[in-house]
Amino acid sequence: MSVKQISIFLENKPGKMCEMTEVLAERGINMRGLSLAETEGFGIVRIIVDDVYEATTVLKDGGYINKLTSVVVAEIPDVPGGLNQILKVFAGENINLAYMYALSTDSSSDKAYMVFRVDDHKAAQAALTRAGIRVVSQEDIATL
Repeated sequence: MSVKQISIFLENKPGKMCEMTEVLAERGINMRGLSLAETEGFGIVRIIVDDVYEATTVLKDGGYINKLTSVVVAEIPDVPGGLNQILKVFAGENINLAYMYALSTDSSSDKAYMVFRVDDHKAAQAALTRAGIRVVSQEDIATL
C-alpha cells in the first residue's frame, strides 16, 4: 500500500521550478506534497500527485527527467508529539529514515500526513499498521 513519489531533476537556475510546475498546472495536475532539495548545479523536486501516470507522462513529454519511488504516507494526529509516535515506531523496529516531508491537506482536519522515504517501505508499513497508525494508499491521495 505504498504511494508513488515522482522525483524530478532540475537545473538550479532561476525560473526552472516555475517552468516545471507550469507544465503540471496546464494539465490540471494537483501536487499534494512537495519537497525541494538542492545541490550544486541541480535540484531534486519530489512530488506526490493524485494521477501519477498523467504526471509522469506530462513531465517526460516536457523533457523532464523523472523517477518513481515508493514512499510511505502515514496519518498522524495533528497534535504535539504526533510525529514522534511514528518516529518511535521506526526506531523500535530499526527502520532507517532517509527523508520526510508533509502533505498539503484540508486545514479543518485534525490529522496531518507525512511522507517517509525508508529503506524498506513494506516493513515500515507493517510496523505502522501493527502500531495502529493508518497508512495511506495511492488511491487515498486525492481525498486527503
